[in-house]
Amino acid sequence: MAKKIGVTMEVGNDGVAVITISNPPVNSLASPIISGLKEKFQDANQRSDIKAIVLTGNGGRFSGGFDINVFQQVHKTGDISLMPEVSIDLVCNLMEDSRKPLVAAVEGLALGGGLELAMACHARVAAPKAQLGLPELTLGVIPGFGGTQRLPRLVGLAKATDMILLSKSISSEEGQKFGLVDALEAEVFKQLVMSDTAKALVHVFFAQRATSKVPNVTDVGLKPRPMKKVAVIGGGLMGSGIATALLLSNTRVVLKEINPDYLQKGLKSVEANLKSLVSRGKLTQDKAGKALSLLKGVLDYSEFKDVDMVIEAVIENIQLKQKIFKEIEEVCPPHCILASNTSTIDLNVIGEKTNSKDRIVGAHFFSPAHIMTLLEIVRTENTSAQVILDLMSLGKAIKKVPVVVGNCIGFAVNRTFFPYTQGAHMLVNLGVDLFRVDRVITSFGLPLGPFQLGDLAGHGIGMAVKEIYAKAYGDRMFRSPLTELLVKSGRNGKINGRGYYIYEKGSKPKPDSSVLSVVEESRKLTNIMPGEKPISVTDKEIVEMILFPVVNEACRVLDEGVVIRASDLDVASVLGMSFPSYRGGIIFWADTVGPKYIYERLKRLSETYGGFFKPSRYLEERAMNGMRLSEPKASSRSRM
Repeated sequence: MAKKIGVTMEVGNDGVAVITISNPPVNSLASPIISGLKEKFQDANQRSDIKAIVLTGNGGRFSGGFDINVFQQVHKTGDISLMPEVSIDLVCNLMEDSRKPLVAAVEGLALGGGLELAMACHARVAAPKAQLGLPELTLGVIPGFGGTQRLPRLVGLAKATDMILLSKSISSEEGQKFGLVDALEAEVFKQLVMSDTAKALVHVFFAQRATSKVPNVTDVGLKPRPMKKVAVIGGGLMGSGIATALLLSNTRVVLKEINPDYLQKGLKSVEANLKSLVSRGKLTQDKAGKALSLLKGVLDYSEFKDVDMVIEAVIENIQLKQKIFKEIEEVCPPHCILASNTSTIDLNVIGEKTNSKDRIVGAHFFSPAHIMTLLEIVRTENTSAQVILDLMSLGKAIKKVPVVVGNCIGFAVNRTFFPYTQGAHMLVNLGVDLFRVDRVITSFGLPLGPFQLGDLAGHGIGMAVKEIYAKAYGDRMFRSPLTELLVKSGRNGKINGRGYYIYEKGSKPKPDSSVLSVVEESRKLTNIMPGEKPISVTDKEIVEMILFPVVNEACRVLDEGVVIRASDLDVASVLGMSFPSYRGGIIFWADTVGPKYIYERLKRLSETYGGFFKPSRYLEERAMNGMRLSEPKASSRSRM
């Protein structure tokens, strides 16, 4: 039977076109395949019924690259015209520049030109144990389909050099770790690609684009002003990270601290951030040197007279922030934007002692600030449209995704996710093993469980903002003494090498069994185990008890108009909390699960465990009326 060679395209009712390469046994890229791909991508890009594209390979393999037999024929005949046409038309014009989201579904292997095709897609979903590599140098040629440019951008220069020069292939698991693979799927691969995973990734793709449209800001003819010089107040973890991000975009930075020791630490932190990027191949030594030359450390406000923006990044102390904002209003020029990196505190409170409320805005970065891509721009009812536009423009210049949100305690992301840790604490106080909780949540798709995340962030932060949240949302909080007991026992998290896990340089975090005595003390104090016996829960119930309260708070965020559109919260959850992109974000995932099911589960849980699980009015209305959570309200309150 003759081999079926060619490229097919099937379009589902959901508007997702699946383009499949067929050239057994490894779907090599012979001339008919290249021309077939061009034809199908041209068709897919032009058709109005196609909303998104998935590229995959037939027979459990993506593509093994260019047909080696052709090389033999060329060597024998000397006829170079036998080589398939390798042009930028396919990978650049038709694939990379496609206005429709394009996902590579990689199974089995993606080698040489096959991997280069996958890298030209907007995202890559891979099956476990798929083989990825650029082995062209073993044949005496260099990657010719853009791999020398795209691979370093995705995995960093050092790893890319290793893969190309040594022809080293890696697994899809390692590819995910380095950023080459966006999601791993272990279930029936193609079925997932053609349904939930594809829809979720397509949703996130379009949702991220939509964040750049802000009513009465981006549609009123304003032009962003240049931010040539920015001051950062506070050289701690956040301040040094923000300064690093600004320097990498060639922005002059003034870093202010209160004493020489703190200033030296801040400057050294920025230098260490840049060195780390160099060592990982993400930045050249020359560019790191240039970035550092744009930084100036100061102990007073003398350099603030010509800054375009100030970003305050000190500890979460209201009185200190109010004092700083009063001072910078006096010393900075009248056009200067006064921004706070607060993650929690109401901006109206921070700026209440100033007369420049139209210039006050939140610039909430996520840690580490020079790596995490989300920038939450928090506006008050007084913040001017020009200020918001300027900060959006700066955010894009420093390679962040700006999401404009309204002003409230915790804003959009931290407020939505404040029940995340509390749900985990409730489970542990009900007798569930804390390390099991972390394992279940990472299996769901988040990179860290709630307890390891607490270790990484530092438990002092959680304790500092606890009372602020309790004052605003105390009626629906679960109060657990576990964090205080942990810190009291000398466990501050990764910062001092011990929290729920043990942290040793050069090795992975290890669960610390000795922490169980602290857990037992917490359980005695909360005394919520029914009949003093641990509850029995499935992994599915653990996910629901932790993430359904998050969905519930997200409903309140939507109801109060804290975000412009539901999809903004999806983008923010993916980029700010690392919610798995292949689940589409917190609201998209909740709509997939079903508002009615979530409402009913929360109602039952609230009857058993109290107000922490009580369904919000918004969730109840949506569940009763058979509506999706993401559907816009006919009329809504707004903090925008």
